[in-house]
Amino acid sequence: MQFGEIGKIQLEDLHQDILGKAMRGLGIGKNEMAKRVKCEKAQIEFILSGGVDEDLIFSMAKELNLDGSNLLASANREWHPTPLNVDCLQQFNLPFGDMHVNVYVAWHRESKNAWVFDSGPSAEPILNFIEERSLHVDAIFLTHTHRDHIACLDDLRQGAGNPSVYVHELESIDGCTSIREGFEHRVDGLSLSALHTHGHALGGITYVIKGFEKPLAIVGDAVFAGSMGGGMISYTDALHTNREKILSLPEGTILCPGHGPLTKVVWEKKHNPFF
Repeated sequence: MQFGEIGKIQLEDLHQDILGKAMRGLGIGKNEMAKRVKCEKAQIEFILSGGVDEDLIFSMAKELNLDGSNLLASANREWHPTPLNVDCLQQFNLPFGDMHVNVYVAWHRESKNAWVFDSGPSAEPILNFIEERSLHVDAIFLTHTHRDHIACLDDLRQGAGNPSVYVHELESIDGCTSIREGFEHRVDGLSLSALHTHGHALGGITYVIKGFEKPLAIVGDAVFAGSMGGGMISYTDALHTNREKILSLPEGTILCPGHGPLTKVVWEKKHNPFF
């Protein structure tokens, strides 16, 4: 992604992805879903491949405890978060196989001290930006250690002058500092605190940042605009920690997900089918 193109990033998930994640999380297969909503398995497969049947989607949503109206809005491409540009925050949306993954650089305007969140698959555009803006990387913070988020960690760390790298103690990496919920870090006028938002990943962390015009939260794959990361470790825990620790933040908090566009707490409470 080129600098300044934040608004062009597409949603990570549409209705078929949301339904698939909920079905897997609740252990409901296609045959079971077909029985529950009284249709043929082929009709469920049609929906899960991106097809639209509003009545069937609404029925499936009810069985999965999803908000039917918001799921239909996803199916009909009726909602996308308003593009957000945050001063002293740069989002990189970088290709990794058939997906794109986000990396964020946040910095203090006067001192130029910066934090990098995740490394993504390619260090070059991040390091080029850091050099172009004359930034000094104070630390790298990992939201979790899935491969797409740390693929170029060594290259990024070396190119940025070997700053400290922080990761949750449940996903410890050699050479990195292990942290847990309650960890805090400050540089100049910026402060950061860590929340353990597990479910998608065992050691998933949300970093809440204060010191900008509005509060920010780097949420990794816990929450996406209009969706969330799959509950790969625990679907129940993912739903719970997202509600209790992310959506309980002030409504104006800007959420910076690991995939897809920026969003806000207030928008997710209104538009996200999971919540």
